[in-house]
Amino acid sequence: MRGQQEEHAGVRIAHQRKLAGLTQRGLAARLPYSYSLLRQVEEGRKNASPDLVSAVARVLRIDVTVLTGQPYVTELQQDRLAALIRPIREALDLYDLHDVNDLHDVNDLADAHELRGASGQGERAGILPAAELAARADDLCRMVRATQLSKAAHALPPFIAEATAAAHQERTTARWQTLGSAYRTAHDIATKLGFYDLATIALDRLGWAAERASDPLLAAVRQYMRALSYFREGEHTIGLRLIEAGHRVLSGAGGADSAAPEARDTLVVRGQLHLGASVIAARAHDNDAVETHLREAASYAGRTGEAGRVHWLSFGPANVAVHEVSAQVELRRYGKALEKSRGVRLPHGWPMSRRAHFYVDRARAEMETGHCDAALESVVTARKLAPEQTRYHPGARETINGLVAQRRRTPDSLDNMAAWLCL
Repeated sequence: MRGQQEEHAGVRIAHQRKLAGLTQRGLAARLPYSYSLLRQVEEGRKNASPDLVSAVARVLRIDVTVLTGQPYVTELQQDRLAALIRPIREALDLYDLHDVNDLHDVNDLADAHELRGASGQGERAGILPAAELAARADDLCRMVRATQLSKAAHALPPFIAEATAAAHQERTTARWQTLGSAYRTAHDIATKLGFYDLATIALDRLGWAAERASDPLLAAVRQYMRALSYFREGEHTIGLRLIEAGHRVLSGAGGADSAAPEARDTLVVRGQLHLGASVIAARAHDNDAVETHLREAASYAGRTGEAGRVHWLSFGPANVAVHEVSAQVELRRYGKALEKSRGVRLPHGWPMSRRAHFYVDRARAEMETGHCDAALESVVTARKLAPEQTRYHPGARETINGLVAQRRRTPDSLDNMAAWLCL
């Protein structure tokens, strides 16, 4: 295995701690964790959990990615994914250029990055009909949820440019919604590959498009995604405030405070907001709030059923069950998380991205309860379902690190998995 001692988050924590002039005891005194645990994490004998990493980052006033090592540039270069980020960044910068409506910018962007074939551009002239362009935006969302990240990242930049041109030319709700969907895909790709600065830009663009579309659902989905970005950084209070802002957007558009019953799509978004709040509250160790939000989400799921196509949120009873497992993991109730995970039944056709994420969560619970063989099997399952996503998932990487640390002699399959993750 390459660089096992250099790569795990504990080594990065120790390095940043020393740069800040703190001893292990000095840092531990500022954390809701013990000195013993911090010492074991730095030495690689304990797993660096996401909540510990975010807490250290807050204390040291650095970005979480400094401690997780994201983006994993070496692996991205090996997989030929690193070169796909700049075209996405450039496409996002086209948002306010009104003179792209002749599509020269679309074709130039495709030529510059050899994306014509992947995007379906080429000799096409003019603007695609709204329904056709919206269908292509849905195709990109589908690719991401099937974890075809490379394929989606290739196709996205010229599509953003074309959707930008169409929106500025016609300025209809449908056109702005399609552009917003493209920005959502940019956010999802950037997040999965660890480019959180780019994901933030994409969310800003999504808010800009949602405002022009006068679409409260799109605006509420953006608040949900913003909340999760603060969840990753451990800013629980801000994350929960953004969730509440999402609910207010829906209420202001004739939602919960209106005499008319809410539409199914609105119920789906509300339910997903509660799911986001449940994991944020869990990381804040507020069990009462976790139970409240999960109960609300379950109530909405009972009314909507499985609703995977509403803004591609995969909301429904299955997602409530999966989030309950995630919440128990965040609460560090690993035994209960494992118990809950055994009762989860994922629907046929559920997105591979969500399936893989569930197995990563389950692997962490299994590792923390000493079920090392089962934990490795869960990460292997996640890899089979979503290889690109799992390779760049910090939770998967730290779980493998934790398994390696727990065993003096590791089986070949664990060695191979660690080597594949470049740990």
